Amino acid sequence: MRTFQKLLRPHRPSVEPQQNQLHFVLLGNPVRQSLSPLMHQAAFRTMGIDASYSAFCIADPAGAVSGIRAMNIRGASVTIPFKTAVMEYLDDIDADAASVGAVNTIVNDCGRLIGHNTDWLGLMAALKEKTQIRGRRFVILGAGGTARAAAYGIRKEGGRPVIVNRTPEKGMALAMQFGCPFYPLAQISKIKAFGLINTTPVGMFPDIQKSPVPPSVLANYRVVADVVYNPLKTKLLRDAEAKGCKVIPGLEMFVRQGAEQLMLWTGRAAPLAVMRNAVRERLMQHES
Repeated sequence: MRTFQKLLRPHRPSVEPQQNQLHFVLLGNPVRQSLSPLMHQAAFRTMGIDASYSAFCIADPAGAVSGIRAMNIRGASVTIPFKTAVMEYLDDIDADAASVGAVNTIVNDCGRLIGHNTDWLGLMAALKEKTQIRGRRFVILGAGGTARAAAYGIRKEGGRPVIVNRTPEKGMALAMQFGCPFYPLAQISKIKAFGLINTTPVGMFPDIQKSPVPPSVLANYRVVADVVYNPLKTKLLRDAEAKGCKVIPGLEMFVRQGAEQLMLWTGRAAPLAVMRNAVRERLMQHES
């Protein structure tokens, strides 16, 4: 995997990028497993936009943001563990992203770098396609950037979030930020709610036989969502289906947050079906 520092090295004339081509990047650590480049390149081709999208493993968010400025990169996706750390190096933060406390999208507006959060939009769109949120209680597993997005989105849509996390300190801090209850993961069997949303990486490839909660607790929910999109159906979702729950796979949130990113970068509606099929086909190849 290339590092972002290589992007900043002077280009030889033979490898200089096309002058009219737009450049976008994914910043995180690790990023090798990400299918964002595949998804966004499929979208750009369908939209007729001459653009490149590359993943870079970084260690220094400040240096990466400087690189975006120096290379005139039009936009960036930000993934773990930099969704919060990157914020202090940007020129402005969108109101929703500021409320979430995390940025997953950077827009370069004529040299001014603006941070946005499309995680909450993608998750809420995936949930609302399957169920109603208003007035209903949702348990959120985790306390990272995606958990912040989930708590913000549930509150904004009129739902009632409950934070459950293995580490009490982080979980309590997040619950206090959004004015909602907190329970340690050890007490998950005592909680009942309409929905359960896993925002942790537990169950992600290659650890596909792991689940963040025991199967027995899933009888306490009617809807179970998982932000993990690789594999297509996690052990959590398989267990939930066995308990009669309606399930929402991570693929939907992933594709929809990516579509919102494209709207911010280009001002155009993204080809959802194309993006979904590109990711699904790659995952199916991987699983076969």
